[in-house]
Amino acid sequence: MRLCDEERHVSRRRLEVHGEALMRYNVRMRGTLLNTSTVAAGATVGWLVGNHIPGSYQTVALHGLGLVTCGLGVKMFLRGKNPLIAALAIAGGGVLGLALGLNAGIGELAEWFKIHLGQSSSPRFVDGLVTSFVLFCIGPMTLLGCMQDALEKKIELLSIKSTLDGVAAVFLAAASGAGVLVTAFLLLIYQGAITLAARPLRPLAEDEELLSETTATGGAILFATGLGLLEIKDLQTANYLPAVFLAPILVMLGRKLNRAQKTAL
Repeated sequence: MRLCDEERHVSRRRLEVHGEALMRYNVRMRGTLLNTSTVAAGATVGWLVGNHIPGSYQTVALHGLGLVTCGLGVKMFLRGKNPLIAALAIAGGGVLGLALGLNAGIGELAEWFKIHLGQSSSPRFVDGLVTSFVLFCIGPMTLLGCMQDALEKKIELLSIKSTLDGVAAVFLAAASGAGVLVTAFLLLIYQGAITLAARPLRPLAEDEELLSETTATGGAILFATGLGLLEIKDLQTANYLPAVFLAPILVMLGRKLNRAQKTAL
């Protein structure tokens, strides 16, 4: 009898531990879940409304979003202090992305979704998915918002980002179709991974130089995305995504070189 009581106590304690862990996980993911929901809702509204909007109006809306994206990209780029870092990161990241076939891979994934969702007749499905993914996932609010969500249990930044992304999703989906809706799922994976890896990434968020140069690099990618939305030039921006990770590495390498030179002197 005593053994049964002890077993029940152990089982109850295990359930409590698992429950507490699940609650902590859910709390950490609140901002990302909100962001995913607003993008999904905005994309759904845009997709449904877009079917009843003439193509010329869709194009005007898409070009307007492209102008705003270019402006945001310039603003982010100007946050950088050393343009050479952004230039090297963009060049190196683009070569690495091309070697890895990032743009082609994301395009194939988009084609798979397109076929299995019965959207074979949607000409802008793939472009909508790739463009919206870059637009929603590049920028300081993504990193800082996920860090705040995970470490401080606050979602103020991701709440603002959720509103902006939701509005953008309406216009993108109205012009590009259901591909933007699929981006909500990819956004959940991407931001969820950043949230879960918040502690190792904390130095990046707290280092002003690292953050500013990473932001500047992301701004250049956003500007390229805007050019695509304006139908000026398709630069296959997904290939440049590794640049966002190269920028902080280049900053740290530059610091080491400066210290080595000072030591040599």
